[in-house]
Amino acid sequence: MHPLDNPIWDALHGPQREVAENCDLAARYVPEVSPFGAFPEPPGPDHWEAMARLVGPGHVVILTGYTGTPPDGWGVEFDGTGVQMTGEMLGASPAEVAARWPDLDVVPLGEPDSAAMVELVALTRPGPFTPRTWEFGGYVGVYSDGQLVAMGGQRFRPSGWCEISAVATHPDYRHRGLGEHLVRLVAAGIVARGEAPLLHASADNTGAIRLYEAMGFTHRSLVRFTAVRTPGDGSSTAVPTLPPVRD
Repeated sequence: MHPLDNPIWDALHGPQREVAENCDLAARYVPEVSPFGAFPEPPGPDHWEAMARLVGPGHVVILTGYTGTPPDGWGVEFDGTGVQMTGEMLGASPAEVAARWPDLDVVPLGEPDSAAMVELVALTRPGPFTPRTWEFGGYVGVYSDGQLVAMGGQRFRPSGWCEISAVATHPDYRHRGLGEHLVRLVAAGIVARGEAPLLHASADNTGAIRLYEAMGFTHRSLVRFTAVRTPGDGSSTAVPTLPPVRD
């Protein structure tokens, strides 16, 4: 199986196992980092039971790859289709990308920027983002007058690949090319370390898809994203910001 056919499962059992909670039948990211999970194959009752044990009662996990229909007692919070796109032909170096906009001060983002990143994501809704999502690494951003106005970074890392995600631009700073520049910069960093970039966009987000196509990304497949709630009453009733595939 190609790693991108089930990218979260591959990532959680490979490059990102340090932020994973795994068993043979189900896997998920540490929930403080990301709400995504996956199955290794089309799930049967044992797979769903394993996921319920990992997630806990009354909590939400976002699934991709093999999902199917949850058993009785599970709730479906969101079910949508995303476009998976790959950028194998993107070959510019980070220095070459930065040289295209030499006066733009792009800075690395990390724990000190977490609150600003969460605030920007809440405003622009590119997908789920928690105070620890920055731990995926590779985040960069642009500040203006002390406010984070644009950002982008990495999320899933299936073998040989890395997903560009959380691309967000403050509404007052859109249509200036900031998002495109940050995507190119993150992609260049991925290529520089020997991996290939990919990304997901909501299938109905035609504007973003056209932009990614113009940048050199190509369509690979359609991907189903489903946010499900485990049976039972948990301590948390919060649903991750949806849709989870709109970058």
